[in-house]
Amino acid sequence: MIRHCFYLTLTSLLLIEHQVCFAAESRETTAESMPERRPPNIVMFIVDDLGQKDLGCYGSTFYETPNVDRLARDGVRFTNAYATCPVCSPTRASLITGRYPQRTQITDYIGAAQPAGWKRNTKLLPASYALQLAHDELTMAEYLRGTGYATFFAGKWHLGGDGYLPETQGFDINMGGLAQGGPYGGDKYFSPFGNPKLPDGPRGEHLPDRLATEASKFIQANQSKPFLVYFPFYSVHTPLMARDDLKLKYQKKRAILSKIDVFSDEPPRKVRMTQDHAVYAGMVEAMDQAVGKVLKSLDDCGLANDTLVIFTSDNGGLSTSEGSPTSNQPLRAGKGWLYEGGIRTASIVRWPGRVPAGSTSDVPIASIDYLPTVLDACGIKPEQHRPLDGVSVLTFLSQSEARPSRALFWHYPHYGNQGGAPGAAVLRDGWKLIEWFEEDRIELFQLATDESEKSNVADREPARVQLMRMELRTWQENVNARFPTRNSTYDPSGPDGRK
Repeated sequence: MIRHCFYLTLTSLLLIEHQVCFAAESRETTAESMPERRPPNIVMFIVDDLGQKDLGCYGSTFYETPNVDRLARDGVRFTNAYATCPVCSPTRASLITGRYPQRTQITDYIGAAQPAGWKRNTKLLPASYALQLAHDELTMAEYLRGTGYATFFAGKWHLGGDGYLPETQGFDINMGGLAQGGPYGGDKYFSPFGNPKLPDGPRGEHLPDRLATEASKFIQANQSKPFLVYFPFYSVHTPLMARDDLKLKYQKKRAILSKIDVFSDEPPRKVRMTQDHAVYAGMVEAMDQAVGKVLKSLDDCGLANDTLVIFTSDNGGLSTSEGSPTSNQPLRAGKGWLYEGGIRTASIVRWPGRVPAGSTSDVPIASIDYLPTVLDACGIKPEQHRPLDGVSVLTFLSQSEARPSRALFWHYPHYGNQGGAPGAAVLRDGWKLIEWFEEDRIELFQLATDESEKSNVADREPARVQLMRMELRTWQENVNARFPTRNSTYDPSGPDGRK
């Protein structure tokens, strides 16, 4: 529930804000004398691989994130926000289309092996998936550009290569968006970037700061008209690289901790239990500084009150692979897993005067909800021939008492690189069911009392299991979910393909 008192209801504010042609609210004036009010600007930050617990406002005591923390103080912080997939590309497709990954058929990170090329010794063959976001999908940029917005993209795309890059999906400007999922060219996070969509800066220039500079320039150049700044960071994805000054800062912080490098078991992997990785911490703070630079540009242009800002990530923190740089505790596991550590994310929404500042909400929301939220704020109707799966979070915020119950769903018919197995999940009313495809095994958790998913109560709740499984199956049929198949070459005595 929203824990914030305010006198004018958000519902009434939204009704005022969303009049036809974005007319200004009436203050005892006639329709003829009402001034025009332009629609809100949109700034959306998506951080790659950022765990919910990696921010100070979500409880981290090791990483320092003053700018994101300020954003939370100025807006609403969602405690039960989710990515629609435990890996990047599927969630990114959801964020920009408002639709579940299964509808776009991007269900694994683009670049993962398809069934025909599968070489790992696993019980199942993963399902096939699409290699690009189809042009008949409507993106946030296409919706907004169609109503006069200037549209800007900076950072990681990973939704298709040539012919399917941001500039073909509604963005006027693309700074850095490529087919690849990380900054793998040149000096990676430092110039020369080796990125054909981002001209090199001075040697050693830091990528997150450069992208923030480009976003700030765009804001300054387009301050006289409504704009969309879509900023999906490459940070804090591997390769793990930090500025020297930030690395040194966190090495000093690490040196005084009483516990470092604590790991536990998450078979078949080990999972990090402590936040103490100095390089990763430096990457988190550099991301925060980039957010601060963009927010400052809004302030400098006098646009903060006219801008809806959304901050989130594409999956949980990386805790069981590739250096296991962060801990999602008390959430279980991390990126690549259907447990909470892999799919629960940070989510902050700021819109001065429309969203109550300094508030929190425990309403479950997901990646599919951000596009409907933007359309709601801008007064744009979704296209009827391609319905959205999400709903506007502004609607949830306006309902301070009763709110409709809805289920959230996941379907990940793949083996990631982090030890997780193919499965599906459904969350409703605080109960979460996970179906693991390898053994047709069910887990059921009551998250309100078991946030760490330690106690599987499926055997004690057979009726609930049956109902939730039926609901999951109905949804899978509705979205035409693809399933893994048995691997005829699997050797039980061979190496574990999940390790």
